[in-house]
Amino acid sequence: MGTFRQVWAALRRKSRGQYGLLAGCCFFSTLLITAYVCMMRSPTILSVLPVGGDSRKQVMMVFVLAAVGCAVFTTYAAGLFLRQRSRELGVFLLLGTPRRRLEATLCRELAALAAAACAAGAALGMPLARGVWQLFRRTLVDSREMPLTFDPRSYLLALCFGLYVVIMLLLLGRRSVRRANLLEIVQESHRSEPIREVKRWYGPVGIVLLAAGCLAGYGMPSVFVRVFHWYAPGFVTAVFYLPALAGLYMVLLHTVVNGWRRRRRYRDILTVSMMKFQGRQTVRNMLVMAVLVAGGFFASFYAPMLQSSARYSFDTRPVDFAYHGRADQDLPVRAEVDGLAADHGVEITFWAERTAAVLGCDGTDSIETENGLLGATYTTEYRRLVRSATFFSESDWNALTGRQVDLAPGTCANVLDDEGGSSSVSGGDVTLVTNPVTGRTLPVTPAEPLRFTMLLGSYVLDDGDYAAIAGGLTDVWQERWVFFNVADADASYPFARALFDEIVDRSGPEAAVGSYYDPVGAMLAAEAGEPYLFDPEAAAENGFETIDYGQRDTSAFRNYWKYMPQFRVLDRNDFDTTMAVYLMLFLFIAVVCFTAAAVIAFTRSMTIALTSARVYDDLRRLGAPNAFLYRSVRSQLAKVFYTPSLVGTLVIAAFYAMILGFNDGRFTAGELLAARSCLAVVAIVWALLYLLSRATRSAVCRTLRIRPES
Repeated sequence: MGTFRQVWAALRRKSRGQYGLLAGCCFFSTLLITAYVCMMRSPTILSVLPVGGDSRKQVMMVFVLAAVGCAVFTTYAAGLFLRQRSRELGVFLLLGTPRRRLEATLCRELAALAAAACAAGAALGMPLARGVWQLFRRTLVDSREMPLTFDPRSYLLALCFGLYVVIMLLLLGRRSVRRANLLEIVQESHRSEPIREVKRWYGPVGIVLLAAGCLAGYGMPSVFVRVFHWYAPGFVTAVFYLPALAGLYMVLLHTVVNGWRRRRRYRDILTVSMMKFQGRQTVRNMLVMAVLVAGGFFASFYAPMLQSSARYSFDTRPVDFAYHGRADQDLPVRAEVDGLAADHGVEITFWAERTAAVLGCDGTDSIETENGLLGATYTTEYRRLVRSATFFSESDWNALTGRQVDLAPGTCANVLDDEGGSSSVSGGDVTLVTNPVTGRTLPVTPAEPLRFTMLLGSYVLDDGDYAAIAGGLTDVWQERWVFFNVADADASYPFARALFDEIVDRSGPEAAVGSYYDPVGAMLAAEAGEPYLFDPEAAAENGFETIDYGQRDTSAFRNYWKYMPQFRVLDRNDFDTTMAVYLMLFLFIAVVCFTAAAVIAFTRSMTIALTSARVYDDLRRLGAPNAFLYRSVRSQLAKVFYTPSLVGTLVIAAFYAMILGFNDGRFTAGELLAARSCLAVVAIVWALLYLLSRATRSAVCRTLRIRPES
């Protein structure tokens, strides 16, 4: 080895493990980001997720968490690599190697490594996303909506992340070479990263900040809307979550430095000292891991929450079959339904059919003003006619629901869900009812709300008032409602499917509207000579779901068709296929987050073996028994794996409980059932975490030549 290149190549071969670790971190981070972006920007996904809906916001929120986590992770890996190579760089400088040559060689090597690793990760990201998606389709659920397509523009975000990795490595590499103090460079790999003194109050104060940040971040958007009439942009509301991040950091800092239980001074001295020696690195990794675990659980809770709540609502419906439609539509009548039931061996045990009126309601209208990056503000204005709603007479209500009510003349009761939701769920109280055909109005006084989830959002009037206000309505402004039960609902799926197809086939194009369509809103827009935002022709252009009778099995049709029937057996049996894209998307996101967290934990654990090998060798020569060394390793790895995972689990569990409680001020039976399913998910994830920690501990012990003990 007579030349600089030969010496550098020999040192590179000797440090294959360090190069492999850095390349693996860059490759894995880019792989996860690319797979996530390809899935997030897939036309298959975007065609299902509503524009501006909560699902899209949640997907983007978790993506930001994953991107930040992977960015911090690769930065940490680069810093670790340069710390390990710092001694070699310092020796080269002391031997007279010009800084410029050393810098050029190192940066060229880092750029080539990062470019190759990121290119490989980006190239395999799309196949990974497709492979995982196909695995889900084959093992879990499949539907007509699930064939996956990709948008090549998705690679723009992956390219941005790859550029970040390359630039970050170059900057860190230049900084490591340009240090003025050569002795400091030589001793870099042995220098500790001490944490300043951490008081005992850091832990309790961190918990308070964590709770306050979650409450503020979740509640401030509602405060802005209700108090300031301001739809604040996302970056403004995100600021209120910052105390939670600071609190999380303080909790982890307290855990690393002080712990939450009384320590034995001499037994724990090695573990505590070594954790403090690498304190900054440890806390940074814990913070990223906790955020990724929280994001993973947030995504993984979506499926059990949705499935459990939906199945509970299906099972508790008081009526097996319910359908409705405009009176001018050729919907199946009793004789036709009886004939179809007989063909499928189904016995109808109860039948109720009534007519409802679609009437205008008064209320406040919001007038928005766009303010660019600052979001939008709005003002409210009372109007005598602002929207429509479905109205029943009290006798028709009694016949359909089997629940008796006798309203006083001049009163109007709105219908809430069976479990006591707030009036805001169904649109609030009405004080003036308008016949949209004759223009006649009826002042009413809000009565005590009624409860019937299947008629949520409708209203009930006194018989006399109903007859007076509904007189003169055309069939366009009336609806037929049919409720019936069968002898064996669980065995009636073929009949339910046939009846559903019959209803869809006999519905006209004028009924192909979404649940967001309001006939009074369309009428008012036409009178003002303005386009109506939710017209079927304009819905797609404005980002709303279009209703296509040929796509009756898609989630868009089943979830948003205004006249979608409520058939218990059909909804229950088809739920997984109807919501397949939603369920699989969030499951994929959970897999990405948990995988990233696991890789960070494994990498951090292996660095303990790399950076502490000399310490353990010295302790072994001083006579430390194997049990003492093993206990030290086990304690450090337990903190690396379990502390951030526990914090992330508790944070997201408390956050979910807060969302459910604040949503309508209660915990419904369906939500409690879903919570049990989420606990099962937590148990499965923690079981996998335990197995991974055991395997990692064995690998670390092999590296440090420590014999594992039971």
